[in-house]
Amino acid sequence: MNLVPEQIKFFLHQHSVRRNLIFLGRFIAMLMCLIGLYSVLFHFIMAHEGQHYSWITGVYWTLTVMSTLGFGDVTFTSDLGKLFSMFVLCSGVLLMMIILPFSFIQFFYVPWIEAQQKGHTPRSIPQYVKGHVIVVSTSPIALNLVDELQEYGAKCVILCHDSHKTLDLLDQGYTAVVGEHDSSKTYEKLRLPQAAMLVALDSDVRNTNIIFTARDVSASVDIVASAQSEDAIDILRLAGSTRVFQFHKLLGEALARRVLNSNMRFSIVSRFKELVVAEGPVMRTSLVGKSLRESDLRQATGANVVGLWERGKFMLATPDTVFTPTMVMVIVGDMHQIQAANAYMSQGNGAVSGKSSHIVILGCGRVGLVAAKQLERSGRDYSIVDKTPKNGFVKSHLITGDASDLEVLEKAGMHDAQSVIITTHDDDTNIYLTLYCRRLREDIQIISRATLDRNVGILHAAGADLVLSLASMVSSSIINLLAPGKVLMINEGLNIFRTSVGKSLEGLPLLGCGIRTSTHCSVVALRDKDGILHANPDPNHIFAAGEEIYLIGDSESEKKFYEKYGKNLPITS
Repeated sequence: MNLVPEQIKFFLHQHSVRRNLIFLGRFIAMLMCLIGLYSVLFHFIMAHEGQHYSWITGVYWTLTVMSTLGFGDVTFTSDLGKLFSMFVLCSGVLLMMIILPFSFIQFFYVPWIEAQQKGHTPRSIPQYVKGHVIVVSTSPIALNLVDELQEYGAKCVILCHDSHKTLDLLDQGYTAVVGEHDSSKTYEKLRLPQAAMLVALDSDVRNTNIIFTARDVSASVDIVASAQSEDAIDILRLAGSTRVFQFHKLLGEALARRVLNSNMRFSIVSRFKELVVAEGPVMRTSLVGKSLRESDLRQATGANVVGLWERGKFMLATPDTVFTPTMVMVIVGDMHQIQAANAYMSQGNGAVSGKSSHIVILGCGRVGLVAAKQLERSGRDYSIVDKTPKNGFVKSHLITGDASDLEVLEKAGMHDAQSVIITTHDDDTNIYLTLYCRRLREDIQIISRATLDRNVGILHAAGADLVLSLASMVSSSIINLLAPGKVLMINEGLNIFRTSVGKSLEGLPLLGCGIRTSTHCSVVALRDKDGILHANPDPNHIFAAGEEIYLIGDSESEKKFYEKYGKNLPITS
């Protein structure tokens, strides 16, 4: 019973509602005055015809005529009376049948429904909530981040400025709260001092306001922000951000690092203290057609091939796995082992000669420009295709035109290129260009950018050899900050995680413990009781209490490991 009075109170307290009600009241008052005027004229005209009716009858006649009911029990006989009746009828149709309903809907019904929705929209979170992550954005990348965080058991709250969007997110199962991003009260209601982190993924200007306002509420909470321009990094730090990421720059550099390079076959994708994870394409190496056992890579370098990407699917490497040109090796080791692997692939087992080392970049936006800078620094030969003329260092490398035009691509050197990097911000365009480039050249390395994770598989199916997702880069960066030393997201859901040796593994040898076969995880390193890290430990090593093991696998493999062997927290931080 208290709900209706509360809704009415909330409804009437809104300034726009009060203004609308005044407009609606004025219209109804004008309508009532007109009904009174028509009733008076009704009496004068009836008296002129010699008929006499009460004042109630006058109002009754006016309402029946204006509402087009027209019962016909009270009528005029003169032409003047009939003309008056037609005038009242037409004005009634206009005012009561058209203007009044629309005015009621616009000035009362719609605001009432909106007020009800706002009244049901959460504006705060419960007092018991703590250790949560506040995400200030409703973009697809932000929602992807929330999904990834929830996979790891993190509590997430999305701050929206629009009640309709908030209700939509609530219907999708997210925890969303409506509020203004520049209001301290909003962050107090979100229990910012008790939060684990605040993530701002909006524009540079809005992020600055978000951080500045949030920092007034809590001086100690971690605040992570995205920056679109180089100049915004210092401003966001001055506003109070703990960490600032230029995700588009990170993506552009990562795309450029993965192009074929005979001198540097493996590019470092992640570091986990002394442990280094690197990727390298098999394309145009003498490994094509050989098995992992025949490659002798581990024996020669100490680095371990822990897995293989093939068209976006990750698989664990076995001794009998045969390398194909579409595969990308994932190797793990310390820095010396990674360098040895690069030297090994460049010399004794080096790259097979093929096309020139020319690289074509399709798209010269933020990501494409960063990729070009990376290639420029490494002295690589490249050309850029973009519809818009550019200045600066890329001017001499730019081919102005449509990337889907064959003549433009040939002018850019597509026929002899070793690799093509597709960097546009539109996934549909990237899929189209990937398919087009693959049809033009079956042997070219295609590296594509994806904005959303859901399009990664489609890009691989279209013919891309490597796909890097902006959404995954954002998620992995945030997750690695939330759980430092515990888990490391490498790429597209591939993780390195660590756990202490529990009773279920004590006394078992690494080779016969069954981790690989039962969970599809691979042990990549081991830290002994003395704190020394051993990358790619001896298969005959016997697990002992007090040791920590580092494993690589996707999210599903990680869950299987914890289900089988238990979730034993690492001993060291």
